[in-house]
Amino acid sequence: MNWGVDNLPYGVFSSHGREPRVGVRYGDRVLDLASALHDEVFATPSLNAFMARGRAAWHDTRTLIRNKLTGDLSVTERHLIPLAQVELHLPFEVADYVDFYCSIDHASNIGKMFRPGTEPLQPNWRHLPVGYHGRSGTIVVSGTPVRRPHGQLGAGVFGPCAKLDIEAELGFVVGAPTDPGSPAGAFEDHVFGVTLVNDWSARDIQSWEYVPLGPFLAKSFATSISPWITPLEALPRIPGRAQDPEPVGYLRRRADWGLDLTLDVLLNGEVVSRPPYASMYWTPDQMLAHMTVNGARLRTGDLFASGTISGPERDERGSLIELSWNGSEPIKLAGGETRTFLQDGDTVTIRGSAGGLALGEVTGTIVS
Repeated sequence: MNWGVDNLPYGVFSSHGREPRVGVRYGDRVLDLASALHDEVFATPSLNAFMARGRAAWHDTRTLIRNKLTGDLSVTERHLIPLAQVELHLPFEVADYVDFYCSIDHASNIGKMFRPGTEPLQPNWRHLPVGYHGRSGTIVVSGTPVRRPHGQLGAGVFGPCAKLDIEAELGFVVGAPTDPGSPAGAFEDHVFGVTLVNDWSARDIQSWEYVPLGPFLAKSFATSISPWITPLEALPRIPGRAQDPEPVGYLRRRADWGLDLTLDVLLNGEVVSRPPYASMYWTPDQMLAHMTVNGARLRTGDLFASGTISGPERDERGSLIELSWNGSEPIKLAGGETRTFLQDGDTVTIRGSAGGLALGEVTGTIVS
């Protein structure tokens, strides 16, 4: 996969005892931007200050980095650090976190499981991108162990989650804020880039608590993201999926923001699913428009995620609850083991690519 000048994802790294700072991945090395560009905005342990500069600065900086890496490398070489010598950190300070539910295939599968014999989609689903507010303080960088949550599993029953699940998602990182009361403008004026997301989910806790206000403790214990933020400018765009009925005015698409991304979901090193992002019903610009239409303020560092990415085929489902059909059809692994939900010691990795560009990976191991 391509980690060259057409990609150049941003992250935060530390090396050789120095404090964390911002870099860009180039091949199997990291370019130290503070020293290479002589800009102190990159000497901080977060992308937030740079992201707050806005779209023109993002474009100009990307052009400058590309020029340095395609020009005389003897000048830039001393600022490139082997990836094996760095530690990667959470790439930005997360302000608010919103999780959507934008895959029609995922929503339909869940509806068929829990409301058999009825219309799988709720009446509002085709009219707006359904979402909920999460907890930004529990977002962790890839590689952080995930502790099995405890909670209420039914009336008077408390204990460890027995149906621990994953959700393969794509996250969108906000750079430029909005004023209070003002809906967001053009998508690319506000969103800096994308990151891979695993929204860990406690299905048994969720099934007991979600009526009437939706997910709460079943979702807030941990959400893992990749250490790399791929700039929006690098991503290949395609038309979004057809929508019926036509959305109301503020949700009508002004530009093509479908994304042709493919994910691999690995359970203990074995690929169990390949969800296609191109099959998503609601596009990210529609998510942003809906999230801010009531005047809710965007802040630098806001993260909103797509919800589980699932395609129409069985091997394209982005969660274990779908892959095992809520435990009734165990997943068969190559070594003879089976899984319905996650066991302690299991490691889940989600990898992504877009038009040959590597989007990195997000991984986590379950601990008790």
